[in-house]
Amino acid sequence: MVLVVLGIDALDPELVDDERHPHLTLTRHKRIETIDSHAGEPSTHELWPTIITGLPPSEHGLQLDDGVAWENPLLRYGSRAADYLLSDSLQASIGAWLLTNTGADAFRVPSSYYAENGLTTVFDGTDSTAIGVPNYVVDPDTEDREHSLRRELGDLFERDTEAVGGHTTADLPTFYEQCMEMSIVRTARARNALRSGRYELVFAYTSGLDLVGHVTYDRPDVQSQAYDELDRFVADVHADLGPDDDLLLVSDHGLQDGVHTHEAMVAGTDPETVDSIDSVLDVRDAIEAALAGGAHETAATVEFEHGDGRDDVQERLEDLGYM
Repeated sequence: MVLVVLGIDALDPELVDDERHPHLTLTRHKRIETIDSHAGEPSTHELWPTIITGLPPSEHGLQLDDGVAWENPLLRYGSRAADYLLSDSLQASIGAWLLTNTGADAFRVPSSYYAENGLTTVFDGTDSTAIGVPNYVVDPDTEDREHSLRRELGDLFERDTEAVGGHTTADLPTFYEQCMEMSIVRTARARNALRSGRYELVFAYTSGLDLVGHVTYDRPDVQSQAYDELDRFVADVHADLGPDDDLLLVSDHGLQDGVHTHEAMVAGTDPETVDSIDSVLDVRDAIEAALAGGAHETAATVEFEHGDGRDDVQERLEDLGYM
């Protein structure tokens, strides 16, 4: 058995439809509770560490101040002084400028952070791979195409605290295409990991849907189109599953009218796993229970069942510069 978990940032339970999005709803789907940051809305920076540890942000320690990651290396040394000397609004403004103009990234805390702080994650003790999970960076010195695209967006995704969705874009069509490319990259990497036969847990994350949602508060048709395209990308992962494999989709929050909503969702091919999740705090336990209940065999003991095409995905990604 291989369990593939796709972390889809901002997948909103109110914006999926069983008939229109069969691969975003799968066999069963449901809305689940999420956690708000002290700023009043769910924070991606905080929630993915929560999902992989099963701990609230106050316990795993990765917390955001007014949307600015003061854990960021560019800010870390000044964060204590900033708390005393700068107002919250000025901290947010400085952080917004840094994130827009310096290539700083709020989501690049290394995976070593967890062991160093006595924290365990869903990846411990399993044959697993973590693909792009925010604030669980296995190799901080490398990046794939999604991360480099996000880091280099520039004026395609500018931080603007006055805008409805907190960001603006100088060119929506180009921005949209780059966001969809991000989702293609991560779903393709998940497919490659699944096909390799090396893992019992494949956990891949993509932020494309979230980014599109933040700038399309006045273009719901564009956000709807992104859901339709993502459904097709997930369909490819779904089609690669073997008879004993499962697929689980998890979001950290929803997103409507440009802003994060206070509900997340899960969807899966195994109804029992979906039913066991009522909150982002439950995801880790549900994944571990699913793995404990399945019999995973690696490629060393099982002949690959998906045909000779397993190398095609990796070769295509390498040719395109995605790996």
